[in-house]
Amino acid sequence: MSDLEDIRTFYARLMAANAASSDPRLEEVFASVPREAFLGPGPWTVITGNGTVTTPSADPAHICQNVLVALDADKGINNGEPFLHAMWIGKVAPKPGEAITHIGAGSGYYTALLAKLVSPGGTVTAFEIDENLAGLARKNLETYGNATVFHGDAVTSPLSPSDIIYVNAGVVAPPAGWLKALRPGGRMIFPWRPAERVPLAILVTRTEKGFACDPFMRAWFIPCFGASLADLAAKIPTREQATRSRSIWLVEDRQPDRTATAIFEHVWFSSKAVSVRG
Repeated sequence: MSDLEDIRTFYARLMAANAASSDPRLEEVFASVPREAFLGPGPWTVITGNGTVTTPSADPAHICQNVLVALDADKGINNGEPFLHAMWIGKVAPKPGEAITHIGAGSGYYTALLAKLVSPGGTVTAFEIDENLAGLARKNLETYGNATVFHGDAVTSPLSPSDIIYVNAGVVAPPAGWLKALRPGGRMIFPWRPAERVPLAILVTRTEKGFACDPFMRAWFIPCFGASLADLAAKIPTREQATRSRSIWLVEDRQPDRTATAIFEHVWFSSKAVSVRG
């Protein structure tokens, strides 16, 4: 085994361990998808705290670790933290044959991982609103026959029925169309940012009784165009209220009640849980 193969194997093992997933394929895909193929030519700019560090060379070993790599430093866009994405992918648990919608695909690295995890028979439809990044992702994913990249706005575009919706841009509330696109048993994971002080990652599961939600960690992503500003009549939660949210409802299906932790134009969050079975 060469030094780089050894490094890739260890990187993949770290990602799988952080994900705490029972799916052995997670380690396999992190080992088989070369991260450097989605970052442009090296050396690369690594984001650290409030500053940056440039890798000493274009050796992929420098980015086979849990570091943020800049894609467009001027816009604050990076490739994402591998530990976080490993955990998120483990939580949504992609299975062969499932349909995934990836919102905020960037240059396509995590799209590629998802595409491998739903093979054979599954598909990934990726949206990227930045034209340059969408073009880069489309090129990077040319060899992934089950992944399609659209340069467009996933907030206003209708989504196809999805088993998983994987969101990599912060929203003040999930658009109603995203919830409606979830198939029974479908999972959505997204960065919830109803206020500057409330950056949470939310896992949503569509059950027979409604949309169960689990705020499971702090997370910050760049704002999602078209879904990052609350309407004036919104009830914005405190951090404590947000973390108590256990379900999400469409206003058209059920009006907010005394259990509401947050209320927006089309959706609201409740502290009352629904069953995750069904």
